Amino acid sequence: MSTGKIAIVGAGPSGCFLAQSLLKAAPELEVDLIDRLPVPYGLVRYGVAADHQGTKAVARQFARVFDRQGAEFHGNVTLGADVTLEALQGAYDAVVLAAGLSNDRPLDVPGAALPGVWGAGLITRALYDHPDAGTLPDLGPRPLIVGNGNVAIDLLRLLAKQPEELEGSDLGPVATDWLTQSGIEEITITGRSPAAQAKFDTVMIKELAKLSGVTIHVEGAGSSEDAAEAKKIEAVLALNGHATGPRRVTFRFGLAPLAVEGDDHVTGMRFKTDAGEETLPCTSVLTAIGFCADGQLPRDALLARAQDIEAGVLAPGLYATGWFRRGPRGTIPENRADAQALASRILADLTPDPAKPGRAVLADLDARVDYAGWTRIDAHETATAPEGRVRAKIARREEMLRRAREEES
Repeated sequence: MSTGKIAIVGAGPSGCFLAQSLLKAAPELEVDLIDRLPVPYGLVRYGVAADHQGTKAVARQFARVFDRQGAEFHGNVTLGADVTLEALQGAYDAVVLAAGLSNDRPLDVPGAALPGVWGAGLITRALYDHPDAGTLPDLGPRPLIVGNGNVAIDLLRLLAKQPEELEGSDLGPVATDWLTQSGIEEITITGRSPAAQAKFDTVMIKELAKLSGVTIHVEGAGSSEDAAEAKKIEAVLALNGHATGPRRVTFRFGLAPLAVEGDDHVTGMRFKTDAGEETLPCTSVLTAIGFCADGQLPRDALLARAQDIEAGVLAPGLYATGWFRRGPRGTIPENRADAQALASRILADLTPDPAKPGRAVLADLDARVDYAGWTRIDAHETATAPEGRVRAKIARREEMLRRAREEES
């Protein structure tokens, strides 16, 4: 009997949840997860905050997809360079795009290209030792964050923490030194919407009350008769007046960005408010306003021609899931629900073709890292973790590849 062959492009949460659901329903499937990085788990490794190890623990669940359910990992494989989408479609009965969205959505106002404007994704990738990240920039004493979703709150919390509050994280020495020596005196976090409609989760806001070196001030939180909105407002207002140290944190709501001010570097940010316009002085602007595709895949064209985008069907045998399908919204548990629904659709559509070679199309890629290679990387990182850290994350791709292959010969 022919076994269906499914390729999932992207080994982050969406891809792993999909593989898990497919193999739970049909254990005989041949399921391959393909990722351009030499390591799996994507957002869990490089997007979830370094001090949120509880959230990162979902990686143990993902490991069972490879260890017990029989999925295979093919890392360090770039779609379009090492293998084409057309080649995958020719080799597999179904191909799923779960590549996520990794580029910062640009701030579309005058002055957004000034030195001193940085995307939150760019900052966090560098903080979390992503192999393609650049160096961490000087933010100056008064950074201003545009956006008030969970990514913005993660960034605020890390910037505000004292060195001892980073214990138990997987933050590396470069990022640790950068945070410790930042010289930040004040952080302003702004949101276009009122507090009632802010995108953050209240649990993230409540976590800020544990910070030991800050004084928090909240302006313009407003009120609401809606129970869910009132909870958000209550959580924010509970922070007002929290005073455990000299670093000032100010929340502002209802501020719509108009322009980044400055000549050759950021000096302030101008906003539209209910009262008119207001300019807030700052030494850098950090944008946390969402993510967009990185150009690896023609996402816009694929979605524009989609057969049924709500169901995740781009074309016969070609599917999409997670942020790649629905945009940069939703938490890891929401990606699980998305993947489970798509798994049912794929299995209903699946018509295995015994002539299709499946993973044989990847066999000649010499730079490919398999799951055993990842486990060698993982073992090295955990074995060399310094005191106060859970791992010593390898930041350079070349070093990852060396560790992945060190026991092969």
